[in-house]
Amino acid sequence: MGDITISSAVRTNLLTLQNTAQMMAQTQNRLATGLKVSSALDNPQSYFTAAGLSSRATDMSALLDSMSLGVQTLKAADEGIKSIQKLVDQAKSVANQALQSKATETSVTETVEAAAIAGTAGARTVTFQIGTASAVSVVFGTATYASAASSATAIESELAGLVSAGGTLAGLTVSRSGGDLTFTVASGEDLTIAGTAAATGAAGFGIAGATTNGETLAEARTAFSTDYNNLLAQIDQLSLDTSFNGINLLAGDDLSVMFNESSTSKLDIEGVTFNAAGIGLTETTFSDINAEVTKLNTATSTLRKQSSTFGANLSVVQSRQDFTKNMIDVLEAGAGNLTLADTNVEAANLLALQTRQSLASTSLSLANQSEQSVLSLLR
Repeated sequence: MGDITISSAVRTNLLTLQNTAQMMAQTQNRLATGLKVSSALDNPQSYFTAAGLSSRATDMSALLDSMSLGVQTLKAADEGIKSIQKLVDQAKSVANQALQSKATETSVTETVEAAAIAGTAGARTVTFQIGTASAVSVVFGTATYASAASSATAIESELAGLVSAGGTLAGLTVSRSGGDLTFTVASGEDLTIAGTAAATGAAGFGIAGATTNGETLAEARTAFSTDYNNLLAQIDQLSLDTSFNGINLLAGDDLSVMFNESSTSKLDIEGVTFNAAGIGLTETTFSDINAEVTKLNTATSTLRKQSSTFGANLSVVQSRQDFTKNMIDVLEAGAGNLTLADTNVEAANLLALQTRQSLASTSLSLANQSEQSVLSLLR
């Protein structure tokens, strides 16, 4: 090709066509790929800067997934606390019902051995006690009720100071039928009668046997304590089921949420043990209901405090999650500004290049006309 000589005008137009074709190919590639910098050959500085920004955006996207799991783990723990609180409220309701329960009337009948021969046996002391309150003693003489307490009315008078653990006992009555005395406590609290029993046939007063009718207060509360203890078992089971992605913040597991690629920014969340024992509740027989109610109130306070702590942690993680999403958008936009092509501009460029190519072809044709004139002369 070097032996072929073409005119300066033709050569100029030919170079213009070649440059136009090259720019058209570049413009068409940008339109096809959407990139103005698709390799380091196009623009090394923009290409590698954009690659670094994109890499960081990718790393932060992985952190975003981790944060999302952290958010769900905290939400699972919060739902667990809410459900445990409901069970605590139910337990409190059971305790209040037990507190308001009343035993049915209890009658205690003691068999008294009548004295066949007065004065042959020593005086006997019999004690009466309501629950755990102080006992009251009554002395019976050697003859058949020969003491001041020989009648039912006198015995009632002797027992006037008898009180229950909850205060003065109301409705205590004593009745007598032959050699039997019957003691009735209207409130139904436990009545204990103690004394030295007389031998069969011996003279004087002795406790030979007793029968109790009705339901004592302790017995009345048994059903409530069973329900209460079953609720505590449900709290134990629920706390073990509050797990997300293998982490249970209510069973003592800890959670660390990373906020940057180098792990220098993070939030460590300490787990708790929130089974029944962990919130201060244990099985009970309701011997002291007020103490159990106090424990339930303390458990509620503990649950609310921990719920507030988890809520604050959740707020932090969600804030960092939003920040990370925005940072990813910023990084990807920065990378795009360096590498992405403006399709509107490129389309306009292509149209202009097509026009230029058409004009260059026409110009080349005109430049060749002079040589064609010489050819005509030769013919």
